[in-house]
Amino acid sequence: MDTVNVALFGFGTIGTGVAKILFNHQDSIAQAAGKKVRLVKICDKDVTTQRDVTIPADVLTNDADSVFNNPNIHIGIELIGGQEPARTFVKRLLEGGKNVVTANKALLAQHGAELFDTARKNNRTIAFEASVCGGIPILNALQTVLQANSFQSITAIVNGTCNYILSQMESGKTSYKDAVAQAQKLGYAEANPAMDVDGTDSVQKLTILAQMAFGAAADWKSIPRTGIEAVDAIDFRYAKELGYRIKLLAVAVRRTEGLELHVSPTLVKADNPLAKVRDAFNAVRVVGDAVGPVFFQGLGAGQMPTASAVVGDVIDTVLGRTAITFKTLNLWGSKPAAVLKSPDEFFGKSYLRFKVEDQPGVMHEIAGILGKQNISIASMIQHEPDDASTDDDAVLILTTHECREGSLLTAIKTLESLPAVLGKVVRLRVQ
Repeated sequence: MDTVNVALFGFGTIGTGVAKILFNHQDSIAQAAGKKVRLVKICDKDVTTQRDVTIPADVLTNDADSVFNNPNIHIGIELIGGQEPARTFVKRLLEGGKNVVTANKALLAQHGAELFDTARKNNRTIAFEASVCGGIPILNALQTVLQANSFQSITAIVNGTCNYILSQMESGKTSYKDAVAQAQKLGYAEANPAMDVDGTDSVQKLTILAQMAFGAAADWKSIPRTGIEAVDAIDFRYAKELGYRIKLLAVAVRRTEGLELHVSPTLVKADNPLAKVRDAFNAVRVVGDAVGPVFFQGLGAGQMPTASAVVGDVIDTVLGRTAITFKTLNLWGSKPAAVLKSPDEFFGKSYLRFKVEDQPGVMHEIAGILGKQNISIASMIQHEPDDASTDDDAVLILTTHECREGSLLTAIKTLESLPAVLGKVVRLRVQ
C-alpha cells in the first residue's frame, strides 16, 4: 500500500488531538484513504512541553525549513492560528508542491483570495472543513450534497464560547464576568476572549460560509457585528417575558437588492430549534430553494471534534476528493462575486432597552423620535423602578416592527442625546 506523509504545524490543543487520531487510528485511516497516512513531522516553537500523546523521538521539531524543503512530505496541516506566520507557512507549503489542510478561519477570512490563487497556480489544494463549526460537516454539505440548491439563507450559532456564556447567564445563576471565567476554566475561552465575545470569530466564520454558499467576496471587517458584552442578565428576563431566548447569530440572507450579512445577539423564539442549542454547541440552519430548511448541530469547538474534521480533510485530500471540489468550485476565484446589500438598507425587528428617568412625558418623547424615522413600536415592558433597579430610574423595553437599519441607528443616536435617557440604548435584533 502506498504511503502519504503528513507534517503538522502547531502542536497545541487541536494539534495534539490530530496527532492522537493519526497515530492511534492508522489502520482505519488507511482503509478509508486507500493509502497509509503517516505523520512524519510536527513543527512547533515549543518542543519541551509534554503533550497528552506519545510520539516518536524524531517527529517533533522547531525547524520549519525541514518540512518545507522535504519533497517526501505531501500534505501540510496548519494549526498555528492567526495571520502570521500561518500565511507565510501556507504559501511556502503550496509553493513547495504540498497540499494544505487548515482550521484557520481568521487566515481564510483575511487572505483567502491570495492563498487560493497560490494553490491554483501550483496545482495544489486547500481543505478547511475545521475552520467553521469544528466537528459539524457544514462546509462539506454546502459544497457537495446541497450544491443543487440556490441558497436562500444561513442562520447560525458558530461560536461555542459565546453560546456557553449566554447559556450560563440565562440560567440566572451566573453573571457575564463569572460565565466568561467558567468558559476559560473549561477550555472554551482563551485567556483573552475578546475575539469571541466581540463577534470577530463569528464574523470571520460567516465570511467563509458566505463564500461557500453565495460566492460572496466579503471583507469581514466591514460586516456589521455586535458582540455579547452589552447583554445583561435583565435582558434574559425580558426576553423570556416576550417568549424569546438570546443567541449570538451569524446571518446571511439573499435579498433582491443583494446579500445581507451580520452578526449580533438576537432574540430567537423559544420554540425555534436554534433557541434550544445550549452550552458550547454550534448549530447551522440552511435554507435552499430545493431542499428547504435543513439543520446541523454539534460541538463546534474542542480538541477532538475539531481534530476529527482536520483528519477528515486529510483523508479527502489523499483520496482526491478535495482536488475535484477545489477545482470545480473555484472558491475565492474569478467567478462573479455576489452583490452585498448596504447595511443601512437591512430591514428587521429590534429589541431596545433604555434606562430612563421616571417622569411624565418620557415615553411620548421616545415614541415621537421613533415615529419620525417611521419606526413602529410592537410591544413595551416597563416595571416599577424598584423592581428593575436599585435607584429611582426606570428600565424601559421596546420591540419594534420591521424597520430600516439606517433609520433605527439614527433614532438610537437621537434617543441617547435626550436628557431623560441615561446611558446607551441596548439594541438586540429580533429574529
